[in-house]
Amino acid sequence: MKKYLLAAVLVALAPLAAVSAQNWLGTYAVTAAGHRMGNPDAPTKLVEYVSYTCPHCGEFFKEADAPIKLSLVQTGKASVEVRNVIRDPVDLAAVVLVNCGDPSKFWGNHDMFFARQDKWTTAWQLTLPSQRQRWQSGALGARMRAIASDLDFYGMMETRGYSRAQVDRCLSDETAIKALADKADAAAQADGVNSTPNFLLNGKLLKGVYTWDQLQKVVAAPNN
Repeated sequence: MKKYLLAAVLVALAPLAAVSAQNWLGTYAVTAAGHRMGNPDAPTKLVEYVSYTCPHCGEFFKEADAPIKLSLVQTGKASVEVRNVIRDPVDLAAVVLVNCGDPSKFWGNHDMFFARQDKWTTAWQLTLPSQRQRWQSGALGARMRAIASDLDFYGMMETRGYSRAQVDRCLSDETAIKALADKADAAAQADGVNSTPNFLLNGKLLKGVYTWDQLQKVVAAPNN
């Protein structure tokens, strides 16, 4: 009798164990406007509007990435969605490569571009006017490939397991590139976002909130 009672208890507890073991950091989805990580039914839904060429976004990433993932997303308390704001041709090239290939690679690519932002933006500052001219004229695919070459995006993507041929395919797909740009512009316009970083919390644009210090206070508020 005790054996059957124990079995019944274990069966009853199994769903709870499955829930507690959910790896929300490994739960991804492509949304209409970007990429979401975490529990889709989380009570707190954070949207980050960021630009890869924005130094303030880079600082936010350094300060906020770990606490957001470990304290909010991993626990299932919050989901986080990244939406891109494209400020310039370099930003567009970065967005194309972050979105290159299987959507499951987005977050690793996203993290890499911000983690190495100081390095490749320094390389950008050292480019010659003749190099930057190639980024502004000619076919879109050729412009994207020139940027990737001058700023060593090829080398960066190689560390993520991409071959040069794979990178070139993404940088040369003008239809897909324009679709990414249109998607980013439409989302930013719909949400009234015109600077980065910018945040939505449970669908509400947070005005005057641009840093992790400011954002974490709003997220921690009882009635966020």
